Amino acid sequence: MTTPTDRRTIWEPARLGPLTLRNRIMKAATFEGVMPRGQVTDKLVEFHAEVARGGAALTTVAYCAVSPGGRVHANTLVLDKASVPGLRRLTDAVHAEGALVSAQIGHAGLVANTLSNRTKTLAPSTRLSPPAMGLVRGATHTELDQVVADFENATRGAVDAGFDAIEVHLGHNYLLSSFMSPNLNKRTDEYGGSLEKRAAFPRRVVERIRRAVGDTIAVTAKFNMTDGVPKGLWLDESLRIARLLEGDGHLDALQLTGGSSLLNGMYFFRGEVPMAEFVASQPKLVGYGLKLYGPRIFPTYPFEEAFFLPMARQFREALSMPLILLGGINRLDTVDTALGEGFEFVAMARALLRDPDLVNKFRDQHVAEGLCIHCNKCMPTIYTGTRCVIRETLR
Repeated sequence: MTTPTDRRTIWEPARLGPLTLRNRIMKAATFEGVMPRGQVTDKLVEFHAEVARGGAALTTVAYCAVSPGGRVHANTLVLDKASVPGLRRLTDAVHAEGALVSAQIGHAGLVANTLSNRTKTLAPSTRLSPPAMGLVRGATHTELDQVVADFENATRGAVDAGFDAIEVHLGHNYLLSSFMSPNLNKRTDEYGGSLEKRAAFPRRVVERIRRAVGDTIAVTAKFNMTDGVPKGLWLDESLRIARLLEGDGHLDALQLTGGSSLLNGMYFFRGEVPMAEFVASQPKLVGYGLKLYGPRIFPTYPFEEAFFLPMARQFREALSMPLILLGGINRLDTVDTALGEGFEFVAMARALLRDPDLVNKFRDQHVAEGLCIHCNKCMPTIYTGTRCVIRETLR
């Protein structure tokens, strides 16, 4: 833990692996919702160029699937050779604004909508999945070997597209996260059972990614501290897994998160639950299901500034590697506190949806707090272009 006299300033250049960032504030990955049939659009390019103009040091493109089966749904981008030219246009636009850009890559696993994707998905163990709308079979060794190859291919595509960093999705019970979770991984082979075995497949993927890029770009991971569900991953095990990842030496930083897109979709948001808007955004049958089961999947948690900080402190105490604090950061003094406690970077999401120019305003001392009110009405807009509805109204 650092003391105030050691405190890093927000605005000085900062190292992340081989990169130098212009400050210590990142734009966290938030699904942009402007990729029809997985295409890179002008709106996607402008989404990230606007964040870069607004002063963030690095913006993160989410969510880049490593294969068609790994998409969340059909309007998810697959990071492959076909998407490289469009993504190169995006990275060039961000670089022109003086910022760097990361590609979040992952496999949706149990969170994949197989009806939309028109292809099957994978899980550590066979189980029912509401997003998949049916039974998802446990992956075979051959299928897992292909997943590893898919992550490597996506990584190489990201390099070709000009990305400065890769963010490996190890959170929210997507495929790699689900391998680490005791309630989702019931395998009895080398990838299931003990903590070390449950962590083995995600560690294998991270190692392959690092081998593919060497030290040419930064490699980070979005990592679940807790699944936020009974019998799921919790600190007693996630801290040990984080130490294993640190010992492997393949990651330049961990971005600390929590929750489950499969079983608890509000844990990593907090604040109001816009259930009426969610229901209205869905087909009639899905909307009816949300009315019945939505409160179980989207429980209410009061919003607190920097709500992941108490858990994240446990990781700062246990690890020496760089850490990125995420979760409800809306104030400049929160950023200062995080850096003073030894976190190397902070990542902001909803606050920058409300005001993409917020980082510049912080830097120029125009404001000390963002305008986000944590209503979460941005969440249902992921189907029509992710945006702050208040900002949209005021345009």
